[in-house]
Amino acid sequence: MRTVYCDHAATTRCHPEVARLVYEFLTEHYGNPSSIHAVGRRARKGVEEARAQVAALIGAQPGEIFFTSGGTEADNWALRGAMAANRAKGRHLIISPFEHHAVLDTAEALVREGYEVTLVDVEPGTGIIRPEALLAAMRPDTVLISIMAVNNEIGTVQDIAALCAAAKAKDPDVIFHTDAVQAAGYVPLDVKALGVDLLSISSHKIYGPKGVGALYVRKGFRFGPGLTTGGGQERKMRAGTENVPGIVGFGLAAEIAARELERRAAHAREMRDRFLRGVLAIEGVRLNGVDPFVHPELRHPGNANVSVDGIEGEALLLRLDMAGVYASSGSACTSGSLQPSHVLLAVGCSREEAQSSLRFSFGEENTAEDVDYAVEQFVKSVEFLRKLAAPGR
Repeated sequence: MRTVYCDHAATTRCHPEVARLVYEFLTEHYGNPSSIHAVGRRARKGVEEARAQVAALIGAQPGEIFFTSGGTEADNWALRGAMAANRAKGRHLIISPFEHHAVLDTAEALVREGYEVTLVDVEPGTGIIRPEALLAAMRPDTVLISIMAVNNEIGTVQDIAALCAAAKAKDPDVIFHTDAVQAAGYVPLDVKALGVDLLSISSHKIYGPKGVGALYVRKGFRFGPGLTTGGGQERKMRAGTENVPGIVGFGLAAEIAARELERRAAHAREMRDRFLRGVLAIEGVRLNGVDPFVHPELRHPGNANVSVDGIEGEALLLRLDMAGVYASSGSACTSGSLQPSHVLLAVGCSREEAQSSLRFSFGEENTAEDVDYAVEQFVKSVEFLRKLAAPGR
């Protein structure tokens, strides 16, 4: 059976060069980077080279990069580190209603600990956040704003530079964090141009290994240490022996992503648009989020999220899986949940529309022939499920 992977937003296949380097550091350069002997020093060199590579991807300085276990830990650390270190200013933070659960759930936990959270208003349909909406949510005691750069479900690209500039013009001391996990490798990122203080990225979204990510922390503002204690690693900010194979793999993946960004984005956009032209021709299939044919710059180049009238998204997902087409019903972190997507509800979709949605995300592995096969199986699956649900059957 032919297989077509359309779930690159969930994870990506490790790049062959990256996999080889990871294996090398698992088997040859296996030292603890905190050891002072030659084997340890070689491991430390690999970590620091990777730090520079990751920094270059986002226009940062190597000393501003702290390695984590992934994007989730980076998001958790960003919120908790900022709020804990700035209690003297206040206990208020602002997030969007469609953040990744790494931000949403952390914010909910902070509320239980006595902090206050405001959800900023978003434009219906697209999820775009306007500067005036953000300014309206700010208060004198606002410590932190966290707005994701690219939404993981509907691919909306936010103007983080404009949002950050507006917020800091009103309050120069406010801290701005962006979850850039979905943006990295497909949307140009420059932390200096964006003006952000904190930025989260993840390795496995850019053809690197799983279990490693990074938090950019701009020098010069009050920020607390990570979520673990017990050692002096990561310049005494995050305890625990570094995941050296993962880190060096992340570094190489970041270097390749920076070099290949324009080509990768163009290829993903070509595959995505080919797919959408095919499936949107079906009656009752609707696009969720920004229309990429009208505003391509406002949507992740590989993201397609559609709803199908009268069909449960999970049923369609399973039918496609049987045909070898692998997509998602939303965020990989919430797969299997019977709850409708909080992202789609936040932009104004009904519960029925949200539960009839699927996300397709395209990347390096996909070819035009793959996309045509995916469209063909999508059409067949929709026809089958509609006949199955027809009255009197």
